[in-house]
Amino acid sequence: MRTGWSEDNRNAVKLARDFESAGVQMLTVHGRTREQGYKGHAEYDTIAAVKAAVRVPVVANGDIRSPEKARDVLAATGADAVMIGRAAQGRPWIFREISHFLDTGTYLAPPLVVEVRRLLLDHLVEHYALYGEFSGVRTARKHIGWYVRALPDGEAFRGRMNTIEDCAEQLRAVGDYFDGLADRMDRMPEHQAAEELSGEEEAACAVD
Repeated sequence: MRTGWSEDNRNAVKLARDFESAGVQMLTVHGRTREQGYKGHAEYDTIAAVKAAVRVPVVANGDIRSPEKARDVLAATGADAVMIGRAAQGRPWIFREISHFLDTGTYLAPPLVVEVRRLLLDHLVEHYALYGEFSGVRTARKHIGWYVRALPDGEAFRGRMNTIEDCAEQLRAVGDYFDGLADRMDRMPEHQAAEELSGEEEAACAVD
């Protein structure tokens, strides 16, 4: 759930108590109101208030894009866990990065380019199987875009993806792009924690 309907109507604590009374065994709270959508910044005071008001586990969500932010949100809210949403788009290894950091206080090296190549190609094959050829190749474009948007020549590659309408050709193009990237670097670039999604990307995250 979110913190409430609007800034003037934050009812998450009441709802949390009602849900617990009804038998709900875990709660996840996103630190924005319904009115906010994905605009502005998540706030965590309400999540902390929910955690203090109930006995069931509480999961904190919102704007958690780095291991450090996960640590800070857990400390600020007292939550039992964090949930990652948009930050995992195109970066599914964020979960192991956060887990490693919380366990050890140290950072994992970025994944190897060849690992990400294999991961994305497997992702696309499963995506096509779920959506079929016509829809699959089109809805895969945004996922490819999330993987490559911060990479060298990533924007140009995204533009090319929008012209491909065949799954096999899309797979070849992605494989060739990452083969070329592997010739330039062994590992993915360090992630920029402050990186924000564009409005277009925000909307795409919300609809699929």
